[in-house]
Amino acid sequence: MNTKLLILACALTILSACQKQEKTRQQNQQTDVTSEKLLKETTIDQILNKYASFELTSDLSHLSDNQKKMIGILIKAADIMDELFWFQAFGNNKDQYLKRLANENARQAVAINYGPWDRLDGDKPFIAGQAKKPLGAQFYPEDMKKSELETVDNDTLKDLYTLVKRDDSGQLVAVPFHEKYQIQLEQAAVLLKKAALLAEDQGFKTYLNLRADALLSDDFQASDLAWMDMKSNKIDVVIGPIETYEDQLFGYKAAYEAYVLIKDLAWSKKLDKFAEFLPQLQKELPVDEKYKTEMPGTDSDLNAYDAVYYAGHSNAGSKTIAINLPNDESVQLKKGTRRLQLKNVMKAKFEKILVPIADQLVTPKQRKHITFNAFFANTMFHEVAHGLGIKNTITNKGTVRTALKEHASSIEEGKADILGLYMVEKLHKMGELPDGELMDYYTTFMAGIFRSIRFGSSSAHGVANLLRFNYFANHGAFHYDEQTGYYSVNPEQMTQAIASLSEKILTLQGNGDYQGVGLWMTSEGKITPQLERSLNTINNAGIPVDIVFKQGKNLLSL
Repeated sequence: MNTKLLILACALTILSACQKQEKTRQQNQQTDVTSEKLLKETTIDQILNKYASFELTSDLSHLSDNQKKMIGILIKAADIMDELFWFQAFGNNKDQYLKRLANENARQAVAINYGPWDRLDGDKPFIAGQAKKPLGAQFYPEDMKKSELETVDNDTLKDLYTLVKRDDSGQLVAVPFHEKYQIQLEQAAVLLKKAALLAEDQGFKTYLNLRADALLSDDFQASDLAWMDMKSNKIDVVIGPIETYEDQLFGYKAAYEAYVLIKDLAWSKKLDKFAEFLPQLQKELPVDEKYKTEMPGTDSDLNAYDAVYYAGHSNAGSKTIAINLPNDESVQLKKGTRRLQLKNVMKAKFEKILVPIADQLVTPKQRKHITFNAFFANTMFHEVAHGLGIKNTITNKGTVRTALKEHASSIEEGKADILGLYMVEKLHKMGELPDGELMDYYTTFMAGIFRSIRFGSSSAHGVANLLRFNYFANHGAFHYDEQTGYYSVNPEQMTQAIASLSEKILTLQGNGDYQGVGLWMTSEGKITPQLERSLNTINNAGIPVDIVFKQGKNLLSL
């Protein structure tokens, strides 16, 4: 009898377990079906179609075995920056969130955007039920109003390397990055120290050790200065909390990112001379003398690289094709900046995006002026131009960055774009740019505006290009043919517009005119009907907006 009862009990247990499994399976199926249904109402495929795939590779044959090992270690450190940026941008664990999505395309779209918001379309949510992305990402409490932080007299709350949280009493407090992310940063520091042991270049070895220490203290100036001193290293890494674009509430907070780079020695040699012209170009800026009294450091240098790995902020949405660092104003005034041109990524964007755009929008007579040399130079001098102009307001409002708050990044990108073209004009007239005509730079620049506008209003570069497009249109710098839909450059008006726009931006920055910049962005940072038609032409032609990378040790045969 007991045996029969035992058998019956076991049978009931098994039946119950099977019923639970079936219920769980049905729930999972329901979750998948619900997800699929919701995703069909979004534009996941359209989001993925905005990106052209590109493999990040480089010739490593000239590197030693130790240098190749070091690249693998640096990629591991970069992956930690990637993890930290997920928390800063989204606040959720990447792997856990992606597992919840039943649709593979949705997982890809979230991975590209580091969250369920389309970075190329004003951060619009593309997963059904997802709330709007906070302007301050995860740097501030969700319930914090902008005015609350502005009225608190506590500079640590505005520090680049702190999160703003609430204490038990509800008051705003600053939590340093190195405390919040201590475990991950300790792991990254160990990897950088390990890479330093393999470094053959003494300057790079010093930088890696200092950068490892900086990650654990949030004091980056010593490592920034060491990075500026490097001249002969074949490998480079940019790593840490750097750019403030992710903080669209104030522009105060730096986001974690990383690049692993291989120097292109031949191209770098051709660029050596250009940094020498910075002091002269600063003096000749088309603006009142009081806005150009600061003199850029003369230790700036220009180099070309192949990028082999992007991580964190640099890999989110639109991809950077050039780097101008460090951002520390005191370091810039003392030593200048380094400008790193990411040639392989630049070439990919030129061929996959810029040339097809020109074929759709540039008048056939001027398409011969679309050249990679001009694209490379315009991009390079954009980065160089970050060092020109003014870093501190002349109105006692502190640095331009702090005075202009959330507008600072967009206006700075606009300044770099227009002063970069100003530099091209000057250097071409001086005979320092013998490759190509001035019209090559003008026409390629015009086509480049359409490329960058498509980054969306959540991108500082996108906003900057909108402002410039409308300014150029209003000042006759290019002509739009209503019948053909083609644009053509008017070189004389282009020259005048470059000078007047340069003066406008430098004056706004120097005055720390927060309200003036905001008004300009509100009134002119819009897509006009004409521009919308042109963008529709590009989109209907299926031209990608940006690129997404296939990258990693396997592609490099490491």
